[in-house]
Amino acid sequence: MIRTLLRLASARLVSVCLAPSACLLLAGAAAAQDPVIAIGTIQGTGERSPLVGEEVVIEGVVTATLGNPEGAPRRGWFLQDAGDGDAATSDALFVIDNGGPPPGERVRVQGTVVELNAGAGTLTAIQLRAVSFLGPARQPPPLVLGAPPADWEPYEGMRVEIGAPLFVAGTHRLGREGVLFAHFGEDRLRTPTEAFAPGPEAKALAADNARRLLRLDDGSDQDRPSSVWYLDGDPPRIGSRLTRVEGVLDQWGGAYRLQLTRAPKVKAARRPAPPKVGGDLRIAALNLENLFNGDGAGGGFPTPRGARTPAELEAQLGRLTATIRGLDADVAALMELENDGYGPASSIAQLVSALNRNGGDWRFVDAGQGPGSDQIRVGLIYRASRVAPVGAPATLEDDLFGSRSRPPLAQSFRAGNGEGPVFTVVANHFKSKGCGEATGADADQKDGQSCWNAARTESARRLDAWLRSDPTRSGSDLRMIVGDLNAYRMEDPVRLLVDAGWRDAFESRRDDPPYSYVYDSQAGRLDHALLSPSLATRLVGAAEWHTNADEPDSRGYQEAPAQRGPWRSSDHDPLVLGFRLRKP
Repeated sequence: MIRTLLRLASARLVSVCLAPSACLLLAGAAAAQDPVIAIGTIQGTGERSPLVGEEVVIEGVVTATLGNPEGAPRRGWFLQDAGDGDAATSDALFVIDNGGPPPGERVRVQGTVVELNAGAGTLTAIQLRAVSFLGPARQPPPLVLGAPPADWEPYEGMRVEIGAPLFVAGTHRLGREGVLFAHFGEDRLRTPTEAFAPGPEAKALAADNARRLLRLDDGSDQDRPSSVWYLDGDPPRIGSRLTRVEGVLDQWGGAYRLQLTRAPKVKAARRPAPPKVGGDLRIAALNLENLFNGDGAGGGFPTPRGARTPAELEAQLGRLTATIRGLDADVAALMELENDGYGPASSIAQLVSALNRNGGDWRFVDAGQGPGSDQIRVGLIYRASRVAPVGAPATLEDDLFGSRSRPPLAQSFRAGNGEGPVFTVVANHFKSKGCGEATGADADQKDGQSCWNAARTESARRLDAWLRSDPTRSGSDLRMIVGDLNAYRMEDPVRLLVDAGWRDAFESRRDDPPYSYVYDSQAGRLDHALLSPSLATRLVGAAEWHTNADEPDSRGYQEAPAQRGPWRSSDHDPLVLGFRLRKP
């Protein structure tokens, strides 16, 4: 082959790749004597090319390059031809090359057909041997898609334009990989087990979510890029809309993605105002995402979790106090609070002090110790001018609450005027879905509920039985379970409590599905408010305040401590309930 190229007379240059890491520039044209075949013939109608291992010659226009750094999993460019007339076959593929011609160059390529492992599925590619440059050319027009296709495979490697607005669904890989998640349609992708019980319907929704979801990539496999070129300024909130989305359809990292070739237009989603829920007394619940305060005197940093410096702690406290004040709550249940006692240097005392900095009257419920021995615990705070504790707090600690789920904390209250009925608030935080140490029934059963579902379900059963015993000795049947149950609405722990008679405070929100957490671009509720039947009759309104789940990670107090307000104070959204509780 090399001798043939050396004998060919041509003014054009050709790079002959003897190895992926080294190319020689020679005079001639790539395989000028060999017939050119359509790229569609190479792609075929299946996942893998029918010509794997064969040497071929193709012609087309370069549409995009992957500007990957040295050592990245792959480097090269995409090539597309005029098409073979078969809509079932792609007219483009990937060319493996360390260098590469610029987009808009027409080239002839000789090489071997290979399939690159894309994580799930494969990417059809050419292992380059030689390429000749045929001059500038007009790029093939992009294929316009107004809806997600039933199968992306026929468009692998091709230029694609999205002809409908896309909904920004996830920013969790933006800072690490330059990838933004977006999907077709106006409604959010719901976590399957938020909408349906584990089973066929939940699996069907998971498949439809995957079909609608599209990754928008920056054309590089660089880890933690310093900036994302296709975004102007801060990352968009989830719920923002994208138009003019155009790129080359890649298959990599287990999914299809668009390697963007121009910056899309962003219509930013607005940040919501504090919710109004009515009633004469308001109860909130919020996950603090690890409020740790070092030694309580400016030292002890970095902490085991949460703030790494005093400045980050100050930013975290500022955002959390802005959240609690914005909710206008009278009682607040807290999760992921440092379990460091109740003294003046404790995290709960420092949070209350920050709330009272401008004349507030917040107090905290002192359980004496704990509850529990974990690094984090639940807590309760209240406004002394609005409510008064009735009796002593109660906790439930056993072989499950303490070793897996955090022990719940219950406290009864009465409205500050002394006229209203006694009611009990129970703060909860069930075992997380992380799979470390999970075995047997607690291992992932592949039903959408992830690990430790058996532990969470047993936690729900024991919690229900404990509350039926009236642990605070209040004599009142006005009770509420609030907090992070680490289970979505239709998963076993929540359904057990609902079947036991607890009423979901958000059940009426059918037309506007509630959510408090976004994971893997899907929205659902890990944070719940479940009411005894008698208390449910006093409910006036319920809402989440979407200050956190829709905000990019890069706006958190660790990455952007100078930002003010309630935004990204945690990874969970707070919820607030309005009740009629100031009169008998």
